[in-house]
Amino acid sequence: MKTFYGRANPTTGALDWVEESEEYDYHQEIARSCYADMLHDHDRNKKYYEGIRAAVTRVKARGEKVIVLDIGTGTGLLSMMAVTAGADFCYAVEVFKPMAEAAQCIVEKNGFSDKIKIINKHSTDVTVGPDGDMQVKANVLITELFDTELIGEGALPSYEHAHQNLMQDRCEAVPHRATVYAQLVESELLWSWAQLQPVEVEGARLVPPPAVGRCAGAHAVCDIQLSQVSPASFTPLGPVCTMFTVDFSKPVSSAFQAHSSQFVAQSSGRAQVVLSWWDLDMDPSGSIVCTMAPSWTYQEPKMAPWRDHWMQSVYFLPVESQVTEGEELSLMVCHDDYSLWYSLQRGSQTEAPPSRPCCTCQAHLVWTRPRFGELNDRRRTESYISALRSVLREDSVCLSVSDGSLLPVFAHMLGAKKVRRFHLTDTHVSLQVLEANSMKGRVELLEIRLEQLTSNDVGGEQISVLMGEPYFSTSLLPWHSLFFWYCRTALAGLLRPNASILPRAASLHMVAVEFQDLWRIRAPCGTCEGFDVTPMDEMVQRSLDFHESREAEPHPLWEYPCRALTQSTAAMTFDFTQCLPQQPISTQGSLSFIREGRCHGVALWMEYHLTDDITVSAGLTGPINEQGDCEWSRHRKQGVYFFGSPWEISGDGRAAVSYSFTFEPSLGDIRMDFTVTSQ
Repeated sequence: MKTFYGRANPTTGALDWVEESEEYDYHQEIARSCYADMLHDHDRNKKYYEGIRAAVTRVKARGEKVIVLDIGTGTGLLSMMAVTAGADFCYAVEVFKPMAEAAQCIVEKNGFSDKIKIINKHSTDVTVGPDGDMQVKANVLITELFDTELIGEGALPSYEHAHQNLMQDRCEAVPHRATVYAQLVESELLWSWAQLQPVEVEGARLVPPPAVGRCAGAHAVCDIQLSQVSPASFTPLGPVCTMFTVDFSKPVSSAFQAHSSQFVAQSSGRAQVVLSWWDLDMDPSGSIVCTMAPSWTYQEPKMAPWRDHWMQSVYFLPVESQVTEGEELSLMVCHDDYSLWYSLQRGSQTEAPPSRPCCTCQAHLVWTRPRFGELNDRRRTESYISALRSVLREDSVCLSVSDGSLLPVFAHMLGAKKVRRFHLTDTHVSLQVLEANSMKGRVELLEIRLEQLTSNDVGGEQISVLMGEPYFSTSLLPWHSLFFWYCRTALAGLLRPNASILPRAASLHMVAVEFQDLWRIRAPCGTCEGFDVTPMDEMVQRSLDFHESREAEPHPLWEYPCRALTQSTAAMTFDFTQCLPQQPISTQGSLSFIREGRCHGVALWMEYHLTDDITVSAGLTGPINEQGDCEWSRHRKQGVYFFGSPWEISGDGRAAVSYSFTFEPSLGDIRMDFTVTSQ
């Protein structure tokens, strides 16, 4: 059966109605789920297998039958490990129907269907008894319910229910326990993702609104590949602290709890950020450990296992505060059933645990953390100020089209006669910025639909400078910022004949790459730890065959190292000084491979040409070095087009990647195709 879906088009700004299969949503979830990443995590699999063997052995040593409950079984891998280790029977629970069906196929394919029962339910709905899902309660609990924050996927309520209803009193658990670690640091880089910083413009100082500075920020965890944040980017103010442990073999509570760790400050600085990760002890003795610690905690960083399903967490303190070397401090972590938050206390003082932080200024609700970082990027800001300085005149009438942009404030500070900002998503925050800098009334916010804008709305004057970064909160892929072109075209009748458009143009760039690790999220598994999981590969491939899933997908490539195997090139250019064309724009070409490696796909990004000689890149931030290493912008996600299978490249120049792009103005989409050819 087909279903019509109303979908906001991030490029055109229109609501498009498209006909899709009723199974479309879950195909998208499967295609983007990265199940393969977990199965490619050999360290995780190995540690689970060792822990399961040890748990089965302990139960058998007590003379008991081994009955396993596997919550969140996924492919059924851990249940098959348990049966192979000697378990008598496994109840494998999986709530996601397509995954449960794949697990059933995998269990049958590996010959375990008489020992493993797949239960397609949430674990809290599972029943026990002669007519229940489970005949008897289990004595071994195996789970993989964790996320980067440990408890964010509902691990605590699931464990709590399982111990109360599905497990025997004396049971084993794999993993046996989890331990959460944290370290207090000062970091200008990371703090720039939490608070708006002052900006100097023509000798004047633009200050952030007091409400933003006082705000504790959004409570959601910032999960990143902390291994890609250089230790040079932060100063540890204290040691790595053990914050709390959870013993999964005993009844678990999902109620609010608070834990503290006391330490002496090892250096002076501004307490701003808490870095956090966790370990899993797979056995009671702690001899089988699976750690999420970032690579720079290892003596040999290259030995750290790579994971994308479990990363590390960054927490921002409600306010930054100065600490002094030798000062006694106490770091407190609180958690409810789904999230953690941190606070800092002084000396031996005992304060009531703080409630979960929430944004009171609205800025943290409308701006993402990378967006805060982008607004605080001084070099980027100077590029826009320089570009504005070159186009503004005393009689300039300016209109800004971008979400959460400071460009209209900069234009006013640079002397523009009138500045208006077209409202998209963040009027309240913009008003706070204007009020904090005594500019209310000097920069007018237009709260009207773009297509309804008339000459009267801009004071009867024609616009001499139309500006945008461009940045739109609805953008997912780099080229969605072409919404600026649609806006510029809609406003054509309000522009002076010689109006300046900033940026003047944008270009779509590409480079063929070899990923160090990111390829794992798309690579088929085949056999995992000796078990055939090809039904899962086939399920993922069927979902990838849906049209939208075959397109590029967004990734912050600064977190995922890659090597360029070709030179980078501007594949398409979009001239914003002209109105949007009615006909499609097409281009094609090829790039020769100049380095040896395994090509996993193509990286794509936008560059904005503010003026003839000022360009801002949302992708590569510097030249590719001789080895092909790339440095990427931390502010925006880039697009990645994965090949169905990697290509082995010799780098002798005889192979090339051919490309074709077509921009469809009526659809607001870029169709692309890539093939690797050899001469």
